[in-house]
Amino acid sequence: MVISGPITTAQVSFLLGIVPVVAAWIYSEFLNYKNSVYAKLHSDENLNEVGKEDDTAAFLVGGGPQSAKSRTLSSANPIVRILLVDKSFLLENRLILRAMSEFGFLMAYFFLCDRTDFFASGIKSYNRDLFFFLFFLLVIVWGIPSFKIHYDKSSLSGKSTLYLNRYQTEEWKGWMQVLFLMYHYFAAVEIYNYVRVCLAAYVWMTGFGNFTYYYVLKDFSLARFAKTMFRLNFLVFFSCIVLNNSYMVYYICPMHTFFTLFIYGALGFLNKYNHKSPFEFLLGYRDPNPARSHFARMHEWHFRSGLDRYVWIIGMIYAYYHPTVERWLEKLEETETKRRISIKVAVVMISSMVLYVWAKAIYNLDKLTYNKYHPYTSWIPITAFICIRNVTPYFRSYSLTFFGWLGKITLETYISQIHIWLRSAIPDAQPRMLLALIPGYPLLNFMLTTALYIAISFRLFHLTNTLKMAFVPGKDNKRIICNIGTAVAASVVLYSLSFVLLRNPLTYLINSLG
Repeated sequence: MVISGPITTAQVSFLLGIVPVVAAWIYSEFLNYKNSVYAKLHSDENLNEVGKEDDTAAFLVGGGPQSAKSRTLSSANPIVRILLVDKSFLLENRLILRAMSEFGFLMAYFFLCDRTDFFASGIKSYNRDLFFFLFFLLVIVWGIPSFKIHYDKSSLSGKSTLYLNRYQTEEWKGWMQVLFLMYHYFAAVEIYNYVRVCLAAYVWMTGFGNFTYYYVLKDFSLARFAKTMFRLNFLVFFSCIVLNNSYMVYYICPMHTFFTLFIYGALGFLNKYNHKSPFEFLLGYRDPNPARSHFARMHEWHFRSGLDRYVWIIGMIYAYYHPTVERWLEKLEETETKRRISIKVAVVMISSMVLYVWAKAIYNLDKLTYNKYHPYTSWIPITAFICIRNVTPYFRSYSLTFFGWLGKITLETYISQIHIWLRSAIPDAQPRMLLALIPGYPLLNFMLTTALYIAISFRLFHLTNTLKMAFVPGKDNKRIICNIGTAVAASVVLYSLSFVLLRNPLTYLINSLG
């Protein structure tokens, strides 16, 4: 098995950090098993005997009346308690240790798929008939059967308005993500302009969603901010470490983070800040492809963020007027039938006409020309879609929950596709190859890799939320700051230790494994 590229200090740091976590998890599972077996064996004893034996069992697994040492450990740092094998701590945090260990194993699978030759590579090929056949097959077999009508009430008026409700936006993200991923897998360059509109819609939702939350609830707490940043960057942070990639390889993550920070700053501090060019060390990126090596390190950031530099503001504006539109829709439903139908027909006709003109004049342009107009016109198809999708209460109240489910894991599917569905093989390269678990059988391979890829993305979604709740507790700023300090200190220690180890002669032995 050949490893592409040298072993980095950050990769060794991750390995040194995850090994004791896995060991602690295995030991905690053993303690839990031992405790459950003991309790089962003595479940039929009398109450007095049970009380005595429970104390004995508790001592065996680290519980029960605490010694002076146990009381001292209970106030110690969590990392210290793990290293000192504090049994009560391991039992209390067994599920957290399990989640961390599972996350570590999945990161190892990322590395195995994309940084070694353990699995073969496939070549992308595009067939329009197959592409749209697979998409519409998914819609018919999985999408339509998941049709559901939601009866939720508007939080603003208490009526069944549901204008741009969460079910609708998650469904929207879901079917856009399917076409976005298929575009990458099959190299469907002919729908490039459509994919650009999808990405603009994602950024629009960042502006819309964050503005709605902060403006309405005015929750600018450290906990809320930390949870948002954790959700956006936890998986991508470790992907950068394990795969030795630049942050900009996963360009959607820095874009969403950047625009979220803008919204938080604008609404939270109500001050004007001069946000100059971001730090190059964080957002700089150079494609190893020789054909693109002449671009400046900040070119990728300027290109990606520049394409959608205005649409997030449009999302904020729409969020600001969201209550007004809801009230307008309520009044519309209360008008006489003839007038109501006339207005709705007019909305659909005008939206369709605008969409048609945009498609003929802008969408059909070649890639490079389209990119010049995209920042100024991407809001047009988004607005037309919103108008048509919300024209009647029935349209607003239903969703295809299958796509809604996919919409919840878009961040994980976006990051994971680069390493366990596609392949780049070397650090910072674009995923121009396919992961081939069944070489020579492209459709069977597509079926297997897709099933594994979606399952792993779903697990990563749950693991991220589990660890977020553990490390970013709500409304406990002191603990959040303590956790941040602990994470920074642990990272410094692990990185320093790895730095020393990699300058040891044993480094040559490690690299020779490749």
